[in-house]
Amino acid sequence: MVNPDKQEIVEADGKKYYCYAIKTHVVSNEDKIEDVVKQYGEPLLEEGDILFMSEKMVACTEGRAYPIKDVKPRWLARFLSRFVVKTDYGIGLAMPETMEMAIRECGTFRILIAAFCGAVGKLFRKKGWFYIVAGYKAAAVDGPCDCTLPPYNKYVVLAPKDPETTAKKLSEALQGHNTVMVVDLNDLGGKILGSSDPEADLEFFCKLLKQNPLGQSAQQTPMGLLRPFKEEA
Repeated sequence: MVNPDKQEIVEADGKKYYCYAIKTHVVSNEDKIEDVVKQYGEPLLEEGDILFMSEKMVACTEGRAYPIKDVKPRWLARFLSRFVVKTDYGIGLAMPETMEMAIRECGTFRILIAAFCGAVGKLFRKKGWFYIVAGYKAAAVDGPCDCTLPPYNKYVVLAPKDPETTAKKLSEALQGHNTVMVVDLNDLGGKILGSSDPEADLEFFCKLLKQNPLGQSAQQTPMGLLRPFKEEA
């Protein structure tokens, strides 16, 4: 399927691919990621297709999603979250609970240094210094959002533990016929966190996926596939 307002054919660097989203049930820590991939992805894949999936789905199967009510933020998290700018694309670390989880993931010292660098960056009108110093684990903390599918609209979700290893494991589960990628996509851009193919041009595939073809609200499409476009004879 192709989600609303997304394109079926995507292009980058002169190369075209079909781009499809794959619908699943609501994935949780009661699921094994291999089972989800084999149930929903494998029947649709052709040899040479690339299977990609959201880092959030992977993290949920790893038990790295935490109900907001169970996160007890320390005073430092409450203090620092006040200085994070809220955006239209997610709460980020602008709430005490998400900041608390970032501190747990990255360590207090690193978050403090990142906060200092972020403050200095603001003086020079430079954005993103906080996340450059804090690292991906801080940037990947995903807070609750009204547009997120329940029950995760009331959860904090962290980055997956080891997306590179997970991608390789899932490719092996597909008998090695398909490259698998774990991706972090949003309407501002994206990043490929792990690929089963060490020689894959990750920058190129980020360009192909820039439209953010997945949907984790009512669409229930946390996986997708890329298929090389073939001109009709």
